Amino acid sequence: MEYQNLVISEKQGVSIVTVSREKALNALNTLTFTEINHFFGEVAPGLKTKGIVVTGAGEKAFVAGADIKEFFALKGEDAKWLSKRGQDIFFKVENCNKPVVAAVNGFALGGGCELAMACHIRVASEKARFGLPEVGLGIIPGYGGTQRLVQLIGKGKAMEYALTGEMINAQTALDLGLANHVVPHGEELNKAIEIVLKTADKGPLALAAVIRCINDNFDENKNGFETEYTLFGDIALSEDFIEGATAFTEKRKAAFKGV
Repeated sequence: MEYQNLVISEKQGVSIVTVSREKALNALNTLTFTEINHFFGEVAPGLKTKGIVVTGAGEKAFVAGADIKEFFALKGEDAKWLSKRGQDIFFKVENCNKPVVAAVNGFALGGGCELAMACHIRVASEKARFGLPEVGLGIIPGYGGTQRLVQLIGKGKAMEYALTGEMINAQTALDLGLANHVVPHGEELNKAIEIVLKTADKGPLALAAVIRCINDNFDENKNGFETEYTLFGDIALSEDFIEGATAFTEKRKAAFKGV
């Protein structure tokens, strides 16, 4: 698939996914969702990469929300379908088998905040702004925002910010646990890559398993503890574990193969 609204690049062996609709502040329209769905559903699982960084084009916005103009055409069950589709796409980001880090370079509002929250880790520029302003439009977050915000910052604060629609700055996001790091503006991409590179020499089977175990903790249909002991048992039989344990005892760097 040839992308129009995503730019895929590479730096230091890390894949960089840039939402590129700068004139629209990188708003998520139908085509952009389709491309994100394709990348994380079809490309990312088999991609030979150390990890993935998601960011937005330009200086102002990571993703400033959904393309509201498209909402006016919704009829009947269309709105439910749109919300469910957005959730399903962001689940593909959240369940990616490689580390996914958001480099939040500006406004991350509405759908943009929801995309950032679907990533495993968030690095914010000091100019970044986060928020779920949907109630001001007479609607609610629809792409998992009401759920992931609670997971990241707790029920009380999530209620406050989702009900008021208040936008918060990077430092507040860091204090709440919404952002993992805050860096000077322009350094967010480098910091995100730095974090990915810290995982690059770890066992790929183990990385994918950790992501799955932690995500299953928040899935009411799954038992995270069961996932953990099951995957622990599976990986204990892998060549990667033998290599990792052997390298540890021989005091050398492991050469993992992902098998």
